[in-house]
Amino acid sequence: MAPLASISEVDGGGTENFDIVSMYEDLLRADPDLTMPVAAIESLVRLLSHSSSTTISETLDLLAKSTAHLKHSVRNPISLSAGTDLFQRYLITTLQRPNNLGPGAASGDFRAIRQHLISNGWLFVKRAKESRKTIADYGRRFIRDDSVVLTNGGSRVVGAVLRAAAEARSSGVRFQVIYIQSASDSLPGDNTEGSPTIFALRALQVPVAVIPDSAVAYSMGKVSMVLVGAEGVVENGGIISRMGTYQMGILAKSAGKPFYVVAESHKFVRLYPLGQYDLPIEQKVLDFKTEKSQQDNMVEDLIQEPIAEGWVEKTPAVKEKGEYFDKMVSPRTPKTVFDKTEGKSGQVEGVDYTPPDLITALITESGVHTPSAVSEELIKIWY
Repeated sequence: MAPLASISEVDGGGTENFDIVSMYEDLLRADPDLTMPVAAIESLVRLLSHSSSTTISETLDLLAKSTAHLKHSVRNPISLSAGTDLFQRYLITTLQRPNNLGPGAASGDFRAIRQHLISNGWLFVKRAKESRKTIADYGRRFIRDDSVVLTNGGSRVVGAVLRAAAEARSSGVRFQVIYIQSASDSLPGDNTEGSPTIFALRALQVPVAVIPDSAVAYSMGKVSMVLVGAEGVVENGGIISRMGTYQMGILAKSAGKPFYVVAESHKFVRLYPLGQYDLPIEQKVLDFKTEKSQQDNMVEDLIQEPIAEGWVEKTPAVKEKGEYFDKMVSPRTPKTVFDKTEGKSGQVEGVDYTPPDLITALITESGVHTPSAVSEELIKIWY
């Protein structure tokens, strides 16, 4: 990961040449363990270091505009939004307490105020990164001897919990893991989103079974507990997570299995979805087609070509027409996109909403909470 900016860098020379989206993507590429919200927060702190603003109003306006630009650059900004919104609130709260800004800041010296904001910003990033270790210590205690843990996706905090439990096997805890392979993963257990965790657990002599998402109900009878991560924890205690988490919750409740969520508090987001179709992002999960509409979509996809700035229509050249029409009549393959956030090519993954009545408990760095306690935690964080 790129080195942290020091306090002496606060006169960075302006933000004209600072590309917050590129910085965000570079941070994610440099550190595979970095989450989207933490990368977004760190990008904002670096922006502050380069800022030439001279007032608090200019600084907050810069942060708001940069945050909006960053959110617009990713397909699913829910997790990112949780971190950036919380960080902005953190800065505003800091500014509302002038006695805590230091002697220079209290006298109105904006340079001292900005130094204090940047210093607190790095402290915020440091605590956010350390939260995963604290959650792992809490979460591993829920994994009992001879238990079978069902999980999905590539949640880093879930992986941390499972590795912590595996490394604590000297205490006599032995367990197995069932990992659900997404339909968009190409090779079972080899090129999946959760393959680093699978390999790490197997190296620690923890048996791991990889199953397709169609075998979740079949496997539920062997499961002792379900452990999942979240892209966002919403106000009512529900979670927004990768597609398939909701059905895991339904099946776990039907079978009487505990359903635990592990998530950092910087993923608590001020949303209150009423159901699956009330999420603040557009998803084409249900894409109804007729034979005619499918042919029309084939033509539309084939006459588009990606370039650096976006998509442009292209009329096929004469020499391309044979291949062009061959593609039109051949079976259509799933469209792939370049995932700027993760830096990999693959099918677009959707998310779903798991309501609080399916969740047994949420495990965060501040402790273990029932879903009904999330609103109280949000009040503490925001007010």
